[in-house]
Amino acid sequence: MRYIPSPIPIQVNLVYRAEANKSGRMQYHKIQPGRSKLRISRAEFIRAFNNSNIVALNPLPVKNNEVDFQIEFYV
Repeated sequence: MRYIPSPIPIQVNLVYRAEANKSGRMQYHKIQPGRSKLRISRAEFIRAFNNSNIVALNPLPVKNNEVDFQIEFYV
């Protein structure tokens, strides 16, 4: 999956990120750009994904792994 960045800068209030840690377990974060990064539950991440007005999605590739990817979405 290729990520093509937007040529237009976007203003976002929150960034939600799902990423695997070194042991392979998923961790979910809510990030206020330039302010804080807060770990959240899987349920909160899913609720935000289903109910938020998403501006953009960014699939984050995992090094040396073509199948798995992590995701970030902007609100």
